[in-house]
Amino acid sequence: MKVSIEIRSKSSLEWLNAVMDDFDSFMQDHADCERKASSMALSFIAKYPDRTEIVSELIETALEELEHFQQVYTIMKSRGVELAAELEKDEYVNKLVALSTSGGEKRFMDRLLLASVIECRGCERFKMISEALEDPELKKFYKMLWTIEAKHGNIFVTMALRYFDEKEVYERLDYFMEEEAKILETLKPRAAVH
Repeated sequence: MKVSIEIRSKSSLEWLNAVMDDFDSFMQDHADCERKASSMALSFIAKYPDRTEIVSELIETALEELEHFQQVYTIMKSRGVELAAELEKDEYVNKLVALSTSGGEKRFMDRLLLASVIECRGCERFKMISEALEDPELKKFYKMLWTIEAKHGNIFVTMALRYFDEKEVYERLDYFMEEEAKILETLKPRAAVH
């Protein structure tokens, strides 16, 4: 059974240039994304408390994401960068969520698979950033992050496979990956994770 997934398109050099040209703004957005990722993992527990088989993994994921937030915030403080005044809506995530089924068991599966897609895109982008950075400490930090994000993408697929048929999971995941590539093409590159 395959649990690793690959995104269908590469992020553009225009996106990477936007990040490198305004790295402080990127870090503000990155910090927000880590907070949201931690909350998302906890929201699975709140919405699906009967899914006891995955609660421990969700707690571990939430803690890892919160630790990443702390690490990004520490770097931001050292650079004199403040947290963003408010959490911005993420057009990329909102467009992905709009693809999900509206209720019932299928929504649970969709939410898990969309979490996987988002983590996989983050992994690809953190890898690009780590390869582009010259600062050795930042380079090391983003290299560590992309390896962990790859694991998170796989974790959510594994969770879905515990509750749903493998064929159904991979057909739905394939659909989301195709749509994610289309969504990415519609977004203007900016100094943000997505």
